[in-house]
Amino acid sequence: MIRLAGLCWWAAALPLLPLALPMGMQARRAALRLAPAAGPQSGLAGSKLEGEPLRLLLIGESTVVGVGASCLDFALAGQLAAALASRLSRPVAWRACGENGITAGEAVERLLPLVANEPVELVLLVFGVNDTTHFSSSRSWQVAIAGLARHFIERGAQVALAGVPPLQHFTALPWLLRQLLGWRARILDRQLEELAAREGLACCATRLEMRPEFLALDGYHPSSLGYRVWGESLADWLIVEALPTREAEGLVLDLSA
Repeated sequence: MIRLAGLCWWAAALPLLPLALPMGMQARRAALRLAPAAGPQSGLAGSKLEGEPLRLLLIGESTVVGVGASCLDFALAGQLAAALASRLSRPVAWRACGENGITAGEAVERLLPLVANEPVELVLLVFGVNDTTHFSSSRSWQVAIAGLARHFIERGAQVALAGVPPLQHFTALPWLLRQLLGWRARILDRQLEELAAREGLACCATRLEMRPEFLALDGYHPSSLGYRVWGESLADWLIVEALPTREAEGLVLDLSA
């Protein structure tokens, strides 16, 4: 069914490309360019809490380097770490390894070597926007994600996949591009879920209700509020679906106290 959906997308998109491509080029020229978030690419959330820190690594595209936020503490890495620390009542040592504009295949070559030997317990892979806009093939998309995941699984880490963001809500894009790319993003998201099922990974599909205030000024990346809502949603999901059983059990005990 996913393969059929991909073929249907190409059948619908190809006749529209003469219209869509000039729109895309114009949107790119007119786009507001935001820099990655300032500050160190690692930190410690919940430093006053007791216990050994949970070692969290995020690998991915522009959202991992915090484009749209002023500093990484207010971007996805810092917000997710803070939410996990609060819910688990233990510190979270986080590291963000990302690159603006990178695809999953490029990350295997450029990002993985930077963190391949780091001791981590939880890894979150955050990709999809650039693979959508670069029209990455289904095979290359899934092979790259699987390769990244397997590396850390073999090192004993828990690996989770963040869902592909909903490009149909990116206001920087013209209406036609939003519809086409949003449709393709949903296909990649479903492929991600199928990959997770095959590989035994946790996959958090993007189900957030989109609001204008969740987007940064460029209409393409999350705002600080968007990062906070996303990070808290991911934390709630990770605790139940991706963290080791002892973490979830500890949270239940804390809530019942």
